[in-house]
Amino acid sequence: MKFKDLQKISKAEREEKLKELKIELAKSETGASKQGGSKRKQIKKIIARIHTLNNKEKLLEGNKQ
Repeated sequence: MKFKDLQKISKAEREEKLKELKIELAKSETGASKQGGSKRKQIKKIIARIHTLNNKEKLLEGNKQ
């Protein structure tokens, strides 16, 4: 999922997606397969993008007040 796609969805949907990704990450870490390494890397990148977007929105809300 790209950053632009994440910006289009609501905060509640992002939080739900974040929960799903964390569960998927835990599952992929327990089943250590050859394919799991690249999949874990992609999941971690998406999680980081979501956290970045959430932090960016927090900063913008703080500046408005």
